Amino acid sequence: MALFKEINFMGLRNIAMSISLVFILISIVSLFTNKLNVGIDFTGGSVIEVGYQEAVDLNPIRQSLENAGYGDAIVQHFGSAKEVLIRLVPQAGHNKAELSSFIIPLLSAQSTKNMDVRRVDFVGPQVGDELREDGGLAVLYALIAILIYVSLRFEYRFSLGAVAALIHDVVITLGVFSILQLDFDLSVLAAILAVIGYSLNDTIVVFDRIRENFRKIRKKTPVEVINLSINQTISRTLVTSLTTLLVLIALYAFGGQVIEAFSLALIIGVVVGTYSSIYVASASALALGITRSDMLAPEKEDGEAVDPQP
Repeated sequence: MALFKEINFMGLRNIAMSISLVFILISIVSLFTNKLNVGIDFTGGSVIEVGYQEAVDLNPIRQSLENAGYGDAIVQHFGSAKEVLIRLVPQAGHNKAELSSFIIPLLSAQSTKNMDVRRVDFVGPQVGDELREDGGLAVLYALIAILIYVSLRFEYRFSLGAVAALIHDVVITLGVFSILQLDFDLSVLAAILAVIGYSLNDTIVVFDRIRENFRKIRKKTPVEVINLSINQTISRTLVTSLTTLLVLIALYAFGGQVIEAFSLALIIGVVVGTYSSIYVASASALALGITRSDMLAPEKEDGEAVDPQP
């Protein structure tokens, strides 16, 4: 903790907020122009699972599908190197039966290895629309629940700061996926919700220390109290983030293509969430005018202060 004792975090809040606004604007512009490269979970399409008796290389399969006009097909291993998952977006003029009857012979002709078709599923466009709508509502409901919880647990200005930080994290993470045109499917949406929970945990730790210091320290300004609180919790924040990142980087590097997008979304979210818990959440509460009097516990009739929070 002594290593970070002299860092004036709040002294850099204006610069940090300006940088955040730039990244948010870039992300919003990309989301409106490039949009998200959504997978068949949201657009609809076909999923074909096949198994081989030996490990199979995916590049020849991808090349065969591309030559046949399915260059946007997603081909990946699942379970083991002997099992292959193929995701196909809807094709104009092809129904589910026609698509599978065309792809399966193509795969058989591409390889001399014995192939076994495990599963052929189809996600209709209507189901994809419902998943997209439900996913957006899940994020919205999570933010509303957090707004209510932090308001009751701390103070409404803290709740606004926490939600501002979470919106910051979600928008920037989505912006990276939009700019790089990475696949966005249900697993990435799950990662976004996990990022919200992770970032909120860091923010609550900082807010709890701020409230505690506001009640103990009488002669410091709100800026000084918040700055002291962040310095006192920064070691815990960084250690938690670094250990989490080590696991996520290992998953991204060795987990295979199935969880690659999921791991990347969490890596981006943890990095951005750590930053926002230090700057965006606390700086937003400070900008809204949080003071020591807002943190004081109500008094009993005999004048003794009582903390309503356990």
